[in-house]
Amino acid sequence: MTRPFAPYALLVLLGAGWGMTQPLSKIAVSTGYHPLGLLFWQLVVASLVLGALVAVTGRRLPRGRRQWAMCLLIALIGSVLPNTFSYLSIRHLPAGVTSIVLSMVPMLAFPVALFLGNDRFSAARLAGLALGLLGVALIALPRSSLPGSGQALWILVALVAPTFYAFEGNIVARWGTAGLDPVQLLFGASLVGLVFALPAALLSGEFIAPRPGRAEAALVLLSAISALVYATYVWLIGRTGPVFAAQTSYLVTAFGVVWAMLMLGERYSGWVWTAFVVMLLGLALVRPRAEEALPGPAAGPAAGGLADGAAGGLPEAEPCANAEIGHTPAGTL
Repeated sequence: MTRPFAPYALLVLLGAGWGMTQPLSKIAVSTGYHPLGLLFWQLVVASLVLGALVAVTGRRLPRGRRQWAMCLLIALIGSVLPNTFSYLSIRHLPAGVTSIVLSMVPMLAFPVALFLGNDRFSAARLAGLALGLLGVALIALPRSSLPGSGQALWILVALVAPTFYAFEGNIVARWGTAGLDPVQLLFGASLVGLVFALPAALLSGEFIAPRPGRAEAALVLLSAISALVYATYVWLIGRTGPVFAAQTSYLVTAFGVVWAMLMLGERYSGWVWTAFVVMLLGLALVRPRAEEALPGPAAGPAAGGLADGAAGGLPEAEPCANAEIGHTPAGTL
């Protein structure tokens, strides 16, 4: 029986979109803009994009203390904090390298899952975590790995973001999303994030006055991509199951490297290419388990067909519990 083509095409589009956000982030910081100013405008764009989806699909705003508390949590650990460290690190590192480092999310999610009781011990996943750490070491330790001196220390800064995303995904898997669907949750988190980002940008002197330019266009584009692709990814989990959707990780990493080469002219040492292969092997070992890895209707609260997405946007349901829900290369929002 022929499998539907649409899920595979969507998987590639998600990987290409997410993969592009790292080179776009590099362009956004190229003019000297600082993290808090960039973060504020990223949240503004995300709020506009997701707010439009909320209005068009007839969704309601989050309400009640429990739902707004979840929005606050996702805003902090899925956007404000990890994106701040991502902008700091990408100023000093090649965009392709940051894409490789961000592929650590599912590997770092494994020990967090064990701690929270979301998963049981697996020798294969432990090996995947070890390969991920080896990949980071291959980038950071050899002197000839990175083009500039002192860049290895920024690898540690770059690892902060995937660590937050690992916790975010596990928290969602453990405690759910308080009845919010992906669009509602991300829209609420964007609004809450603005409450933190605006005063932080103003008080730090990092606020950016909007004006047309290449860096500003890159920021708008990466913000819109991050919001739309994240919500679509959670929908894909509901349609195809976590194993199939998790294959986005390979594509995000690969596209991130390729886009950086095409858009920024980056070239990498043999150490970085070796780390890239090692990271992909690590990703293969930490993939979520499921009985069926190919597309098919997924059981659970987020289950929905392609017709649901066409008729009313993303399904209004709580996303599947999955340790990779928080994984986006440029942040949740």
